[in-house]
Amino acid sequence: MLILQRKNSQSLTIGDNITVTILETGNDWVKLAIDAPKEISILRTELLEAASANQEAASSQLNESSISKIKDLMSQSKNSGNT
Repeated sequence: MLILQRKNSQSLTIGDNITVTILETGNDWVKLAIDAPKEISILRTELLEAASANQEAASSQLNESSISKIKDLMSQSKNSGNT
């Protein structure tokens, strides 16, 4: 990890085509401007974490639903075999 200290209006360049500029700072926040090609995805970490959590929850619900359906089918199969 590289740690840099920058002042307002100062920039840093990543590779040949990404520039990050410090626009404004406060006591516990920093306002950044990121200039990058459109094909480069820029997302806040908390959004990536929320998307991952949503995918895990959806997967879990699907698995529980599938298991419930299988149990129902097995129960129906046993009951129809007894008659």
